[in-house]
Amino acid sequence: METSQSSEPCTSPSPPVPGDTVCDLVTVPARQGLEAVDILRRAAADAVGPVLHDDDRDTLGFLVPAGTAAGWDVPGSTCTETNGRGLRLAPEPPVAGADWLLPPGDDGDLATDPAVLREALGEAARLIEAADKCC
Repeated sequence: METSQSSEPCTSPSPPVPGDTVCDLVTVPARQGLEAVDILRRAAADAVGPVLHDDDRDTLGFLVPAGTAAGWDVPGSTCTETNGRGLRLAPEPPVAGADWLLPPGDDGDLATDPAVLREALGEAARLIEAADKCC
């Protein structure tokens, strides 16, 4: 996948134009998402793509490949599809009230592998449950 060189905020044109990124967005509670980011980064630095932190909703959003939403079934999370519309990624976050926790890079691989994310979210949920029971 490629990122746009535009400095405009993320937009959702229809149909996609060259340089747009077609992806879905997995949204999870911030606590679980932050734990999952730590798990993914420990596993491999390139295992996690861009991540949005929405302060208003206290959630994290992971960019995943288009089509992920069709089979996403992880409890406590949602996966939203872009319906074939591309996203123009820029340094500014695409949603008001959100900031990039991990901004898009220039490496061309923007999406987090959904299978790897599914495992990390499961591990994060188990760690949080254990921590909450412990104290």
